[in-house]
Amino acid sequence: MNFIPPDFAPASSEIFMLIMVCVVMLADLAAGDNRRYVAYLLTQISLLGCAILTYVSFSTETVQTFHGMFVDDAMADILKLMIFGTVSAVLVYSYSYITDRGMLRGEFFSLILFATLGMMVMISASHFLTLYIGLELLSLSLYALVALRRDSVVATEAAMKFFILGALASGFLLYGMSLVYGATGTLHVSQLAQVIQSGASSKEVLVVGLVFIVAGIGFKLSTVPFHMWAPDVYQGAPTAVTLFIGSAPKFAAFGFVMRLLIEGMGEMVSDWQGMLVILAVMSMAVGNIAAIAQSNIKRMLAYSTISHMGFLLLGFISADSNGYSSALFYVIAYVLMTLGTFAMIMLLCREEFEAENIDDFKGLSKRNPWYAFITLLFMLSLAGIPPMIGFYAKFAVLQAVVNAGFVWLAVVAVLFSLIGAFYYLRIIKLMYFDEPETNEPILPNSDVKILFSANGLAILALGIFPQALMGLSLFAIQNSM
Repeated sequence: MNFIPPDFAPASSEIFMLIMVCVVMLADLAAGDNRRYVAYLLTQISLLGCAILTYVSFSTETVQTFHGMFVDDAMADILKLMIFGTVSAVLVYSYSYITDRGMLRGEFFSLILFATLGMMVMISASHFLTLYIGLELLSLSLYALVALRRDSVVATEAAMKFFILGALASGFLLYGMSLVYGATGTLHVSQLAQVIQSGASSKEVLVVGLVFIVAGIGFKLSTVPFHMWAPDVYQGAPTAVTLFIGSAPKFAAFGFVMRLLIEGMGEMVSDWQGMLVILAVMSMAVGNIAAIAQSNIKRMLAYSTISHMGFLLLGFISADSNGYSSALFYVIAYVLMTLGTFAMIMLLCREEFEAENIDDFKGLSKRNPWYAFITLLFMLSLAGIPPMIGFYAKFAVLQAVVNAGFVWLAVVAVLFSLIGAFYYLRIIKLMYFDEPETNEPILPNSDVKILFSANGLAILALGIFPQALMGLSLFAIQNSM
């Protein structure tokens, strides 16, 4: 039997990324302590190169390679481009922060790139093994990033909690996958859908496996009751790492759900739909109510993330292409808002000072009116107030869930959204109506200043004119299902 080599072209960006990780590590070693910026520049070049390769090979056709274990379609390409842009923005925002804290090292950038590679593999996986490998590559990189400041007891404690709970969630996911394999006899996502549709599998075993898979997905999305790690990790990790954890991996999680639940187990929608309803309601309730009591801004944003993931699940609950595209739109909006919010926290940080308390936002309008205005846009958008993108994102998923017949669920979501508006408006009140605790000027680099301003204005512009982004989301879903 002759060996037929796989087509490497669909995975060209992943191969390039792996090569560049090795280049970054070797270049950082050669550059020494005085030229740490070399690793930063090479990391940005790596992301740009991957984006170019992905854009050049973009096609509406679905291409499979590596014996059906890897798929390249419109959704995968669009999600990857989003990830490259997000990670690049994270690095721009984080440069001064990690420089001041001695984290400007090759290890930081190589772990960021390894995590990005894991996200890329998750998005293009069409096989349970590929999905799991991508997930573990991302997870292990994140554990190490959280613990990168070895002299910090808080960061080490957060990393241990993240690692232990992450290992438990991975065990749930792996056990669920093994049960599904035992019931269907296949690990390929496309074949799995066919076997379930034919009815040639044990329904009881499949449902038990599905429960464990949803539990694993719930942990990765930080939905209740699998949210325990999020507040501690968000607070304990360096702010630059928290920004990374709270942004780009959400795209990978969306792709993971699409591949596993929608493409692979779409025929079991009546089984997983009810599970997602419970996760969504609990996440919106716990996330919004617990956030009110927080005085630490990072813990508050962790609970905010939990509530937003509840809203995200509404799109999947609707179980149609309109709902899935609304969920993708919501992810994009959420990442844009998260980038800007954590960027402002890092702008408030100084070399020997961590801006972690809500009170650090006091009097921001007097210290820098422009940054206060941009932060105002982010807070209004997170609260879902028009005309920000956050309002349209919530409106889109609510519309999808109403069309699917879950009117009561939309009413519950709106009520919890109103509760959640309180803690965002509290930040606005502190910025504009309280006296600043320090008059030290905020002086970021010019690239951060430009990116932060563009980020805030994009929140406003995409909220007023959401049609292009919504069209892109719908295009990505329709050309991959």
